[in-house]
Amino acid sequence: MGVWYRFVPKPETVHTADASKVTGIELERITKNLVCKTFEGSYALLIIPGNRRVNLQKAAQILNARNVKLLGFGEAESVSGYPPGATPSVYHKMPMRVILDKSLTGFETIFCGGGSRDLLLELKKDDVVKLNNAIVADIVE
Repeated sequence: MGVWYRFVPKPETVHTADASKVTGIELERITKNLVCKTFEGSYALLIIPGNRRVNLQKAAQILNARNVKLLGFGEAESVSGYPPGATPSVYHKMPMRVILDKSLTGFETIFCGGGSRDLLLELKKDDVVKLNNAIVADIVE
């Protein structure tokens, strides 16, 4: 797709805080890529900074849904195609609406799961928005 990217090898981790510790990358630049399902049955990916918690009520409002629930590890993997801790911010098994938390727009690049738990993927934030046709909104507490 002609986008800039860089893989960052690391020891295997699942949680963003652990990835930050082993790589020295600031936790707020490593994203949590949270797969969720709306009450109406559609899937969405919520991309938030690793040092924040998602506000599901805000996400539901943005998605025009009655409510949103995070999927368990197994179901999230079947939807995204990636194990938890490895989920990238782009290119998923199933199409999903994507919301990128607006606090991430202050960075030129962000880091996400690199497809396996021993890699991070660095992408330009603008490319994440463009490739996903993502909504940029405040979805954190």
